[in-house]
Amino acid sequence: MTVIGIDARAAAEVPAGRGRYVRELLLALQLLPEAADVRFDLWAREAWGDLDDRFRWRCVGLPDPAWHLAVALRARGDAFLSTNSYLTAWATRVPTAITIFDLVAFLPGVADQAQRRAARIERATIRPALRRAAALPCISAATRDDLEGRFPAARGKTVTIPLAADAALARAAPPLDPGHGLDGRPYVLAVGTLEPRKNLERLVDAWTRLPQGLRDAHALALVGPRGWQDDAILAAAHAAGAVLLGRVSEEQLHALYAGCSAFAYPSLYEGFGLPVLEAMTAGAPVLTSDVSSLPEVAGNAAMLVDPRDTGAIADGLKRLLSDRALAEELRVRGRARAADFSWAQTARATLQLLREISS
Repeated sequence: MTVIGIDARAAAEVPAGRGRYVRELLLALQLLPEAADVRFDLWAREAWGDLDDRFRWRCVGLPDPAWHLAVALRARGDAFLSTNSYLTAWATRVPTAITIFDLVAFLPGVADQAQRRAARIERATIRPALRRAAALPCISAATRDDLEGRFPAARGKTVTIPLAADAALARAAPPLDPGHGLDGRPYVLAVGTLEPRKNLERLVDAWTRLPQGLRDAHALALVGPRGWQDDAILAAAHAAGAVLLGRVSEEQLHALYAGCSAFAYPSLYEGFGLPVLEAMTAGAPVLTSDVSSLPEVAGNAAMLVDPRDTGAIADGLKRLLSDRALAEELRVRGRARAADFSWAQTARATLQLLREISS
């Protein structure tokens, strides 16, 4: 029997982002026929989910960075997947793949907008990890190119394994009563942690440039927890009358995606941009940025704009809210585009890569 270790801490510890990736990967691996003969050692501080007996939780109650060293030294088997830190790969004794989500901490004009402590840790730990890694699965071709451009030694180890959206989003229905101050109005939805990289200040500014009639007929709804450097975002949102929904449940988020008149995601940089794929899966017409991984994910199924051009964002929103035929065309294209991605494909490619490095 093949034994594969996975850093699965984020499943229980991180609500979105890496946590969503780990949870969906585990659920897809459980259903994958190719994984029937694999035992998974799931290293974490806390167990998550109801997985079958091929999945064994190995809980280690230590803080970082001691957790990484302890797990690296204890991990056995044929391969290990590091999903939450470069540090673990420093000391693993089995062939290790490191999932690369983005290069936010290293890119000019973007690094200063990452959480400073997290960025410092990534910059301090990545080089030894890249040298020791047997493989570097990247969640988009854009992330792979960023990695290889910054660290040429990574070439030859990288492979692109895209993410996917929850298939349940395709069955999501608009909320019967959206509440939250929306008062039954149609709404433009934005999703993401309130932090500078999500470009929400420009989105709110673009909103204020829309014709008064459109703003009176619609609400701008922001979903996501408070992040960092968010005072200016909050001030702009309050001044513009935007509705701040904070963190919502998965069920509420699915309904909000399905019910929005348009989904706006003008991020300055994304390793993948999963909310774009989620919105398209739910049938929302999408406006997003023409930078980093976002065109790769959206294909021809979204309106792409320069995220640093507030006027372009405003013009795009105006078109989506005024042109019903365009909005409907993007809904149809978006659903078709989203169908090209699945967590089963992600799990299959990940398992194949781990088998390859174990041989």
